[in-house]
Amino acid sequence: MTGDGGVADKMIPLNERIIFALDVESIDEAKKWVRRLEQDIHFYKVGLQLFLAGGFTVVDWIINRGLKVMLDLKFFDVPQTVACAVSQLKDHGITFTTVHGNDQILRAAVSARRDTKILAVTVLTSLSQQDIEEMGFQCSLDELVLSRARHALAIGCDGVISSGLEAPKLRKDLGSNFLIVVPGVRPVEHRPDDDQKRVVDIKTAFLNGADYVVIGRPIRETPDPISQVRKMQAEIAEALQR
Repeated sequence: MTGDGGVADKMIPLNERIIFALDVESIDEAKKWVRRLEQDIHFYKVGLQLFLAGGFTVVDWIINRGLKVMLDLKFFDVPQTVACAVSQLKDHGITFTTVHGNDQILRAAVSARRDTKILAVTVLTSLSQQDIEEMGFQCSLDELVLSRARHALAIGCDGVISSGLEAPKLRKDLGSNFLIVVPGVRPVEHRPDDDQKRVVDIKTAFLNGADYVVIGRPIRETPDPISQVRKMQAEIAEALQR
């Protein structure tokens, strides 16, 4: 995909397209997964669970191996607190961090960033249309995602977190000059008890305009994670040629 799709244009290495979610309980388990996958995956997500277990120790360990980190803490607080929190990321070499909130919160995060790219969370992939209506939003989920993405990019965020279902509209309306990171990527045989509600398979995510996907369980829970990763990367490569 080239031109207005913007995906292949960014020249992102194939081994960075999958951000492996280190949603595990301990530093030791996280290190085990990194050592197991690092020949094929060079990008890792550290979320709340692992960060509370290991803090910057695990982040620095990953980066010191020549790998990349997405720190997914979804900063959401009063703007000054968010700015102070984002400023704490300096000198750690973190590639992406996530922020969740209104314009003032996003603006505070952008003002405090150094080399870390700010990704604005649009609508969590665990939420459905019914969920956002129950939260008081009187619009479609697509409209909410687009509105939040438009505001985030105008403020200066580097990209957004969005489901693959909304990615085509984001690309169509907002263009290619920003990053779309897609969580909630699942095999076609998506389990009904999964907490993710707005999901796509990996090939569809990239056909729809994703730059990166965040994947954890579909790799961790397979008998042969390496084979699964390589199969997924082949599907990504095929999608990027379209």
